[in-house]
Amino acid sequence: MSPVLNNGETLRERYVVREQIGQGGTGNIYLADDTRLQGRLCALKEVEHNQALPNEALTQAREQFFREASVLARLDHPNLPKVSDYFSVGLRDYLVMDYVPGKDLRQLMQEARRSNTFLAESDVLGWAAQIADALNYLHHQEPPIIHRDIKPSNIKFTPSGLVKLVDFGLVKVMAPGEVTITVIQGQGTALYTPLEQYGGDDTHTDARADIFSFGATLYHLLTNEPPAEARKRFLNSRSLTPPIDINPHLSPSVEKAILWAMSLHPDDRPADVNTFRDALLGKIEAPAQFQIDRYNYAMPAFSIFSPEQIAGYIAFGLFLVGLIVTVLR
Repeated sequence: MSPVLNNGETLRERYVVREQIGQGGTGNIYLADDTRLQGRLCALKEVEHNQALPNEALTQAREQFFREASVLARLDHPNLPKVSDYFSVGLRDYLVMDYVPGKDLRQLMQEARRSNTFLAESDVLGWAAQIADALNYLHHQEPPIIHRDIKPSNIKFTPSGLVKLVDFGLVKVMAPGEVTITVIQGQGTALYTPLEQYGGDDTHTDARADIFSFGATLYHLLTNEPPAEARKRFLNSRSLTPPIDINPHLSPSVEKAILWAMSLHPDDRPADVNTFRDALLGKIEAPAQFQIDRYNYAMPAFSIFSPEQIAGYIAFGLFLVGLIVTVLR
């Protein structure tokens, strides 16, 4: 990886780096001054492509970055940072986004934990409604956009009371009739990543992947405890502790909605983010199978499947076997 940019360094004769504020496997995030708009702070998301790729693949990756950056630049939603520019400097590409001040939800959760308390359910549901609105907006773009890295640290609570879903690091633009494509290679953060997202970039993920990550994020925020990874849950269904067993103040309807969203198989999750939001807010009821039987610590309805569900689980199992074989090679 190339060296970190120096404080005071200027990019494109416009953006003056103040400091590095984040780091990932594909590059860094910098806080910068926009010299054309006095007083405006922005975040520079750096993308450094894998230089070991063949020249043709590297060229395609960079072309893909610019195609998808142009899509992101057209987005306009109050719960998303605005992408205002994109450019290249040498072998590195950059997205320029609004800088979002304030603490992220991971920090707020950690503060609550240190105080031996939990974030208020009403506050978390208020934030969830805003994030659901942002995701609904992304999922209904033409073509649809999948965030793929929803987690507490990627949601900022601003001084105005708005929350914003930040970091388009793994965003996918779903090209009609094609496998989804991604701005930056990666799989997301394991604690919040659904099983189907581990297949790599040739695997088709849709809006239900974001619903899983959204549910896992809310689990963490409401319990102060990270959820068991999907891979661990696939091997042991009881590895996921029911949320109310950790935070007894939770509403049963909220617990059921979160468990619904965190279903291992995409077909078992809410069909869209609005359905999940309505279940969280009590406007609809999650399926009965997501009611925890605490006496037996099980979800008894999971043993009752339709032929279509059985076929879906068999296909999903075969996919996982293929994935394991590929990894072992």
